[in-house]
Amino acid sequence: MTTWLLYGATGYTGTLIAQEAVKRGLRPVLAGRSKEKVQTLAEELDLEFRIFELNDRTAEHLNGIDLVLHCAGPFEKTSEPMIHACLEADAHYLDITGEISVFEHTHSLHEEAQRKNIIFCSGVGFDVIPTDCTALKLQQALPDAIELALGFDSDSGISPGTMKTMVEGLGGGNIIREDGQLTAVAIGKHQRVIDFGRGRKSAMAIPWGDVATAYYTTGIPNITAWIPTPKPAAKMARLMNVASPLLSSEKVKQPLLKWIERSIQGPDQEERAGSAAHIWGQAKNKDGVIKTCRIDTANVYDLTVYGALEVTQRLLSGDYPGGSWTPAALFGPELLESLPGSGRFEIDSFYPGTAN
Repeated sequence: MTTWLLYGATGYTGTLIAQEAVKRGLRPVLAGRSKEKVQTLAEELDLEFRIFELNDRTAEHLNGIDLVLHCAGPFEKTSEPMIHACLEADAHYLDITGEISVFEHTHSLHEEAQRKNIIFCSGVGFDVIPTDCTALKLQQALPDAIELALGFDSDSGISPGTMKTMVEGLGGGNIIREDGQLTAVAIGKHQRVIDFGRGRKSAMAIPWGDVATAYYTTGIPNITAWIPTPKPAAKMARLMNVASPLLSSEKVKQPLLKWIERSIQGPDQEERAGSAAHIWGQAKNKDGVIKTCRIDTANVYDLTVYGALEVTQRLLSGDYPGGSWTPAALFGPELLESLPGSGRFEIDSFYPGTAN
């Protein structure tokens, strides 16, 4: 019998995953740092639990565990000890991050995971599953693409964990993939108008995880990630570049993090149900041929629950090659279409010299 562990089970998204897992008849071991919180949830769901910190002794707490689904962010700080604990314990590692540094670190361990015949797959939630699958769908439609842009539009609320990650990234600027290399650029420098699926909107490039994951999935050398951003907000973002040393200081971050802990609850079920996500991607080759792909999905948090559990179940019941993989590289673009609330990929083409 396979046993899997859900770490960060009492966070906003972790709790949603634990609850949905039980509805599906799954029996994860719940884990985290707070005995009071973890034990309360475990008793409510009638599940086993473990209490431990993330440090160089974490592997001792993974005895008998075949897979870890890591949901405790900010992942830039928490993922490394759990990843290395999984290496030591011969357990698969999944997380729901969107942080570039985590994807890069996980990818750097590909050969070690291969030797252990275990799988590392970071980003098994939103937005990575939708955009990663979109990226591969576009690469299949335009195999010689040299440019890739990915993005999404959604009215979903925000969870405490997501907001904390945003605060941790204050002052960091933007990152794009240029000629195969991650390249730092000023936030707000790249702007365009995009129809994500519900009309044309001003958009701004952001330092999202796709510039890492989509590169490993497709090999396309130039990648940007986009979200709708009103022009005044994009202008403000450019002005923030001047203040980046101040914004990145702990004196600014710590009060914000404490305020989030006290004040942010995350969207409720009704709010999630009314906020689908609209995924967009565009690939271009050197001849100017453009393929544009769109697909609608469940809201960002429900999709994270569905995606994380789908990947967990597939890994526990199937046979996949060891190594560090992206979701689409493991399961193909059809993974996204299989999730509850997802539509079907729609691809439009533009050829230079012809009517669009």
